[in-house]
Amino acid sequence: MTKTDQHSHRTDRLPDLPEPVRLAIRAAFDKKGSDVAVLDLRRGGAFTDFFVVCSGQNSRQVKAIADAVEEALRKELVRPSHVEGYSGAAWVLMDYFDFVVHVFTPDTRAFYALERLWGSAHRYDVSERDVS
Repeated sequence: MTKTDQHSHRTDRLPDLPEPVRLAIRAAFDKKGSDVAVLDLRRGGAFTDFFVVCSGQNSRQVKAIADAVEEALRKELVRPSHVEGYSGAAWVLMDYFDFVVHVFTPDTRAFYALERLWGSAHRYDVSERDVS
């Protein structure tokens, strides 16, 4: 499956996002997170409204991105209800109730294909200018 096929639900215009989601995205970009995307799950009756998905090149960068997200949101008094995967750092999941942040190494992201599993969600590819 090509990258284009995987992202067939992609839409160019980013929806209005809650400020904590924007802060999480900015923090990921600050630590050079790549392939940043938002999956809008609001129409599918999922347990959360958004997934923020991004990649770090290795486990060290994955941890740095996760740390930056947590720090940026903590400054706004927003704390995750649950964090998984930090010790292994191939996939860190940070649950903020209304949204979940997923930070992957490239191989782990390809293996789990989260975007394909949630293929009915609208996917928005995000650039730094979208959240600045």
